[in-house]
Amino acid sequence: MAKGQKILFLGVYGMEVVECGGALAKNVLNGGESFASIMLCRETSQPQVRNAAEVLGVKDIKFLNFQYGTVDLSVESKKKIVKIIREVKPDIIITQDPEHSFHDLDPDRRPAMTLLLEAIALSSRDFALDELPGLEPHPIPTIYYMTPHHPNTVVDITEVWEKKERAMDMLDSQLEFSGMHFDEMLDPKAAEILYPGFSKLTNFQEKGRAIHQVLDKAVHVYHGLATHGHFALAEAYRREGNFHLQELIV
Repeated sequence: MAKGQKILFLGVYGMEVVECGGALAKNVLNGGESFASIMLCRETSQPQVRNAAEVLGVKDIKFLNFQYGTVDLSVESKKKIVKIIREVKPDIIITQDPEHSFHDLDPDRRPAMTLLLEAIALSSRDFALDELPGLEPHPIPTIYYMTPHHPNTVVDITEVWEKKERAMDMLDSQLEFSGMHFDEMLDPKAAEILYPGFSKLTNFQEKGRAIHQVLDKAVHVYHGLATHGHFALAEAYRREGNFHLQELIV
């Protein structure tokens, strides 16, 4: 990643800002600016997600307040996202992976993916210029898809790992929800293998955080050191399109 980039993360759910938080924080560390926009985030959870974004050094995060189960391809929906893109004028956009979105059974992921890609395309055209005064078309940035099924890029996040973990600590509602899920689905013996002492944790938030710590490290080590990689901890991405190089690089 080049120094001093302007990165815009276009997320569907709040926790995603932490899932790609390593790249966002690394960009800030290298002198760049990172921004975020979330489509679906309950009002009660927004302060937690904002706190997580601040830990990562995100300059500004906006909540678009789409409603669950109603994400569509209306002109008004497109304008919400086009407005963000034209305001930030990013060099890079990070967003959800199209392939992943079709397999994920979280609601709204599939229409959200089409909406996001349409808005990215429209932001570079003469779309809604009268309705968005002062916001000129912005060329389509380089796009990276987060948590892809078939990554072609990994980012070394070892230097910002602790920031990413602190950001996850901010997401109380998500951790409580995850704790309820893990407590129900995991066999007690399996839970103890993953996190020794799991049965002694006293609330769902602690249980959620415990398993997320295990999952986070496992995923990032897998994409880093475990796959003959150069980095101890890495976030995986898939770049849209070819890499355009003046010459081959190491």
